[in-house]
Amino acid sequence: MNGAPPTQHKIGRQVLALTGLRFHANLGILEHERERSQPIQVDAELNQGWQPLQPHDDDIRHVLDYRKVRQIIIDECTAEHVNLLETLIGKLATRLLQLPGVIGVRVRIAKLEIFDDCEVAIRMECGQW
Repeated sequence: MNGAPPTQHKIGRQVLALTGLRFHANLGILEHERERSQPIQVDAELNQGWQPLQPHDDDIRHVLDYRKVRQIIIDECTAEHVNLLETLIGKLATRLLQLPGVIGVRVRIAKLEIFDDCEVAIRMECGQW
């Protein structure tokens, strides 16, 4: 049902979005980045394809639990030191795409304090949109 076009008026394309998730991660190649964690912000969208407009019941066990998605993002980004933002975003996108029912992922990770006058961010998109 996820990738199929709608055949009735009781379904719609569902995307779970987590925005503005801020925490510290061990990320970077500069000496000060290796010595202490850096603040990052993660925004993620998970395409769940065509879904009923309402779940068949009101039970969290039958939908994608965004509390678990949030924890997966934090765990993936803090598991180990990573030199490159490109490596981290690839690892995170791969992990999120493995979640049940997720057919597409858009992720944006920003390093918030790399420069005094701007932040640096990378966005990656994979799967179906």
